[in-house]
Amino acid sequence: MVVVRHGCHLCDDAVTAISTICSDLDVSWQAVDVDADPALRAHSDHVPVTFVDGLQFAIWFLDPDALRAALLKSR
Repeated sequence: MVVVRHGCHLCDDAVTAISTICSDLDVSWQAVDVDADPALRAHSDHVPVTFVDGLQFAIWFLDPDALRAALLKSR
């Protein structure tokens, strides 16, 4: 899961990377709008926030190679 905000260029970058990596690895994922879910307000100043297996993996910037490795490890 990645927590994003509409109009956030870092979020767009993260979504692009996550989409590509998850497609390559056949892993499901979802983007959730931080402003649409009150339960996510704690992440409001830190988007994008990427989670792997329910644990916070990255904020603001995503390392695609590290994400790929984490997803391969979690299989």
